[in-house]
Amino acid sequence: MSAPELRSALVVGTGLIGASVGLALRARGLDVYLRDVDPSSLALAVELGAGLPDGDRAPVDLAVVAVPPHLAAELVLALLEEDGIGAVTDVTSVKAPLAQAVAGHRGAQRYVGGHPMAGREVSGPAGAHHDLFRGRPWVICPPPTNGGTPVELVTQLALLVGAMPVRMSPQQHDAAVAVVSHAPHLVSALVAGRLRDAGGHEVRLAGGGVRDITRVAASDPAMWRQILSANAVAVRDVLAAVRTDLDLAITALDAPGEPDMDGVERLLRAGVVGRGRLPGKHGDVQAEYIGVPVELADRPGQLAELFSDVGDVGVNVEDVRIEHVPGEPVGLVELSVRPEAQQALTDGLRLRGRTVAGA
Repeated sequence: MSAPELRSALVVGTGLIGASVGLALRARGLDVYLRDVDPSSLALAVELGAGLPDGDRAPVDLAVVAVPPHLAAELVLALLEEDGIGAVTDVTSVKAPLAQAVAGHRGAQRYVGGHPMAGREVSGPAGAHHDLFRGRPWVICPPPTNGGTPVELVTQLALLVGAMPVRMSPQQHDAAVAVVSHAPHLVSALVAGRLRDAGGHEVRLAGGGVRDITRVAASDPAMWRQILSANAVAVRDVLAAVRTDLDLAITALDAPGEPDMDGVERLLRAGVVGRGRLPGKHGDVQAEYIGVPVELADRPGQLAELFSDVGDVGVNVEDVRIEHVPGEPVGLVELSVRPEAQQALTDGLRLRGRTVAGA
């Protein structure tokens, strides 16, 4: 038998993720219908081209539930009872509670949990993009007894939006996201919280490092309250391990007479090893890059001109970050390249009149 083909979908919830799913599927030529209790969000998603309002439609192959975690179970169960829907999936970031809620339902085999590991610090359809999931993992949690058509449809969904399907059990998923997403988010918020009462002279010293560490702390606290509540046990276990390391650091720095810097260095080296395990571009082993910082005036068109110069030099840029200089109408654009390309890029940009910091 040939594999089932995903040709149509109903997306329930038109926030950032739901609208992005709609945009990505529409870009691949699928029929997409949208449903949302918020008429303004639905109208904007339709206007952006994410799909048509759900109404008198033909049966759909797959329903995608893209609502806040506390609403997902009720909607999944309702969709399993609704006529004209083949399979049902969701995009919530905690899988075990939802799997448990669906397990006793007569349509449980038509439900397949899912979670795209993608997002932004903005919410709502205005931030949606058809490429949001490209190259990102999309976790799929098949029913415990069998796979079949529903699993194949959800796998097609992930592939059609450009994601990389990864199969896990709900429990494996929740433990994994506690380590790589949920606990880091809470730690980021705790670090950012130290800035709340910091003096103005202290905050003005903030550079790229603290901005990197606190970036995700800008996300919606109400949404994260739901996520952390649903995955509380797994997140607690990760935080307990972090607390152990924090206690070691505090004890080492508070050593009578002289700080135990050997102990601190061991913690720092563990961080280097852990950071090195994160996948690099395209999911490959993380490569070593070197930053080439280029001074740039804060005027329209400057980035385009810089990238044009880089193209003329013929060096591939692996990543880009921008840091503004406080109180000055200039910034530093750090171009990350492979070590063997650093000198060629530096020399080429200087020949074109660019100021390369430290060169």
